[in-house]
Formats: sequence, C-alpha cells, structure tokens
Amino acid sequence: MLDERAKLLLKALIERYIADGQPVGSRTLSRASGLELSPATIRNVMADLEEMGLIISPHTSAGRVPTARGYRLFVDTMLTVERSDLVTPDLVPEQPQKV
Repeated sequence: MLDERAKLLLKALIERYIADGQPVGSRTLSRASGLELSPATIRNVMADLEEMGLIISPHTSAGRVPTARGYRLFVDTMLTVERSDLVTPDLVPEQPQKV
C-alpha cells in the first residue's frame, strides 16, 4: 500500500494541517518533514496519495488537505499518544466537585 516515505509525508501533512488549518504545499512539507526531499519529489508522492484518496487539493494551485480516509489511516497506524496525555490529575478530596 504505502511505502515508508509516503507514510512519513502523509503524517507530516496531517500534523501540519491540524496545526495550521491551511492546505499544505510541497515546499512546506519539504522544510517540515525532516526528509531531505525536493518539493518536486514531494509533489510526486502527494499525487500518489491523492490517487489513493488519502489527500485532496481544494484548488488547483492550493496545497493538499487530508480526506476522511487519510485521517483514518493516520489515527489507526501513525498517531502516537504520549503517556502524560493519558494521565488525569487526582482530585483533592476537600475540593467540591461539580457534576
């Protein structure tokens, strides 16, 4: 299905889109992905991801945004949760609790 490079680029694209809320272009991914790939190479991989239905281009000259299918793949296989995110703070017994 996806090779390692495509997975890394999809993950970087989704994380950038979540952070910025804007379509993500190949130049942005080239700088942000940590991979030493040219924007042209990234555009080729993005075209493959688009053919697979994982990302779409909202406008001809815009960057790409993830699809529901792309998000699902990200959540199922690429998302990592830090342990500190799972820990809930202890409530102090003297504090009134709002229900």
